[in-house]
Amino acid sequence: MTDDRLYHVDGDLVPASEATVSVDDRGFRYGDAAFETMRAYGGTIFAWDRHRARLERTCEALSLEHGLEYAALRDRIDETLAANDLADAYVRLSITRGVQPGTLTPQPEVDPTVVIYVKPLPRGGLEGERVWDDPATVHAVERRRVPDAAVPAGAKTHNYLWGILARTELADADPDADEALVRDLEGFVAEGAVSNLFFVRDGVLHTPSTEGPVLPGITREIALELAEEAGLPTREGRYALEEVCAADEAFLTNRTWELRPINRLDGEPIGGGPITDDLARRYDERVEACCYE
Repeated sequence: MTDDRLYHVDGDLVPASEATVSVDDRGFRYGDAAFETMRAYGGTIFAWDRHRARLERTCEALSLEHGLEYAALRDRIDETLAANDLADAYVRLSITRGVQPGTLTPQPEVDPTVVIYVKPLPRGGLEGERVWDDPATVHAVERRRVPDAAVPAGAKTHNYLWGILARTELADADPDADEALVRDLEGFVAEGAVSNLFFVRDGVLHTPSTEGPVLPGITREIALELAEEAGLPTREGRYALEEVCAADEAFLTNRTWELRPINRLDGEPIGGGPITDDLARRYDERVEACCYE
C-alpha cells in the first residue's frame, strides 16, 4: 500500500493529498449527492449488487440522472483497490450532481462528480478480526431522525446533518459512548447515527421497521435473512426506548461493524447472547463463502 493513498476522482487516480472537489460542486454546497459505504473482503466487494441497487434508489429519490454505467463504477472501485494494494478494505463511493450555477434548483444537465476512496480494514470471515475492540456503549439522544416525508429515509445522501448533531449531543452527554440512538418525532426508536438496531426478547428478534424513518441497511437486510435461515422468529415494528432497554440481547449493524453487541444502553446492561453470537457466526460464514472461498 502506498504511503499517500490513492483516491479515484472523476476517472483518475490521484494521491489523497492532491484529491480535490470544486467548491461549486453541489455535493459540497448542498449535500446534493448519493453515497455507498462498502467492504472489500479478499478483493471482493461484499453484496455489491445490493449496494448498487440502493445507490440506484437513492439517485432516483434525488432525481439525480448521472448517466453512469454501474459496471464502469465497479471497475473504478476495483482499480482503486488494486492501486492501493488492498484486498480487505473500507470502500466509499460518492456521486454528486456536480458543478452547477449557485442556485438551489438543480439543472437537468448533469456532469456528475464521482469520488472513490478506500482504507485498510482487517480480514473478515471466519478467520477475521473485528473492527471494534469491545461491544458498543449506546446512549439515546434527544435529537430526532428527519421524517421520511421531509427527506426519504431510504436515500443514503451526503446530507447527514441529523447524524452529526446526534453524535455532537452524544459527545456532550456521554463522551465514552460509541453510538447515538435516535428516535422519530413520536418518540419511537429509529436507528443509530450510523447503524441499525436489533434486540431480542423471549427468543424473538426485533428491529425498527423501515416503514418509519429508518435507513434500510444492507447488513440489516442480511441479518434478517440469516435469522430466517436459522428459523428464528423476527418482528419489524415500532418500539419504545424502554422496550429496548429491557431486551435479553441487543446489537447494532452497519457495513463496517458488521454485527456489534450492545454492552449498555443508557447505563442499563444488555449485552449480546446466543442469538447474537449465532447470527454473527452465520454472517462470517457468508462472507467467507462469498469472498474467500
